[in-house]
Amino acid sequence: MAKFDILEDLKWRGAINQETDEEGSRKYLAEHDDLALYCGTDPTGDSLHIGHLIPFMILKRFQMAGYHPVILIGGGTGSIGDPSGRKTERVLQTAEQVKHNEEKLTTQMKKLFGTENFEIKNNAEWLGKLNLIDFLRDYGKFFQVNNMINKDVVASRLENGISFTEFSYQILQAIDFYHLNKDNGVQLQIGGSDQWGNITAGIDLIHKLEGQERPAFGLTIPLMLKADGTKFGKSAGGAVWLDPEKTSPYEFYQFWINQDDRDVVKYLKYFTFLSREEIEDLAEKTEKEPWKRAAQKRLAEEVTKFVHGEEGLKEAQMITEALFSGNVKSLSVPQIEQALKNAPSAEATHEAKNIVEFLVETKIEPSKRQAREDVKNGAIYVNGERQNDIDFIIEPDNDFDGKYVIIRKGKRKYTLVKIK
Repeated sequence: MAKFDILEDLKWRGAINQETDEEGSRKYLAEHDDLALYCGTDPTGDSLHIGHLIPFMILKRFQMAGYHPVILIGGGTGSIGDPSGRKTERVLQTAEQVKHNEEKLTTQMKKLFGTENFEIKNNAEWLGKLNLIDFLRDYGKFFQVNNMINKDVVASRLENGISFTEFSYQILQAIDFYHLNKDNGVQLQIGGSDQWGNITAGIDLIHKLEGQERPAFGLTIPLMLKADGTKFGKSAGGAVWLDPEKTSPYEFYQFWINQDDRDVVKYLKYFTFLSREEIEDLAEKTEKEPWKRAAQKRLAEEVTKFVHGEEGLKEAQMITEALFSGNVKSLSVPQIEQALKNAPSAEATHEAKNIVEFLVETKIEPSKRQAREDVKNGAIYVNGERQNDIDFIIEPDNDFDGKYVIIRKGKRKYTLVKIK
């Protein structure tokens, strides 16, 4: 049986931007089954967002193909700050912040990668032991300042200025690759396109210290842009986080299901583990029956299940169906809070009130005349049930633990009335 060609698969998915030695890495993969590879993330926050997820999806593909992924949490480099993709200096974090973020990111990574054939390293383990003299003698002498200045990430910052702290970041990342290559047998580093300079610095250091024949390769992923030219990974409410406390599974699911037809096939290639045949079939359906949104639904299902598990997916689908059908009474209070987090809101008291007065006082309707008209015409739903009686009394304590009344006007216009 032919060996699965992981690099060819990544090319088809459009997931390779640059390779340091394509011929060498192909030869190594053909001759060895023990490839180990890594991708790093600095603990600058307590959750990854979907923009961060892109290189880790590549790492996951290697894991599924039988190779050994290593996640590097930058407890050391995170205390310094990567200048990549920034115009100004980072604000340095406290040791407590870094530690908290490390723990949260470690939990997220374990959820994505499981426990089999996978490990997490923290570069504080070796960078924290370096003293200044050793740093300069053992590593600094291998880095030419003129080469460091010419790296894109530094060159773009020279006009406004860059501190020695951030300038030295590329040396620390190079030490990471050298350490993982020498002590953990890691031959390949993966990163975003902005990490090219840092990756090549690591390979150069490995070859200088261990010899030119030492296997060490780098691969970067293209910058992902949406069809309209804007950067991928943001929604109307900001970043889409992997942490369910920051972005609920429902919001996460909705982000993917609302993707543009022009982008959906690209995202299926990047963010799902569906086969080439399945993706090509969904591409054809998007072209022939775009209104069915089959590709978007499958994309939302696959990515939500990967990040939030089967339970998270089921909850997201249940909330979606409840809002679509209007059967909101089936939802729990936490699910209501997920579902209508970004919906218009109003406040009311616990007092039982006539429906017309309630609608006007909460400003859902501009006047009593309009309220009466919409109620009579069957356009108003209270907690999922149509009410066309203008004498109907809304009793806020009857549903949702007395915390909310949900008013729907027309087909989809929801207002979440918070009971105070």
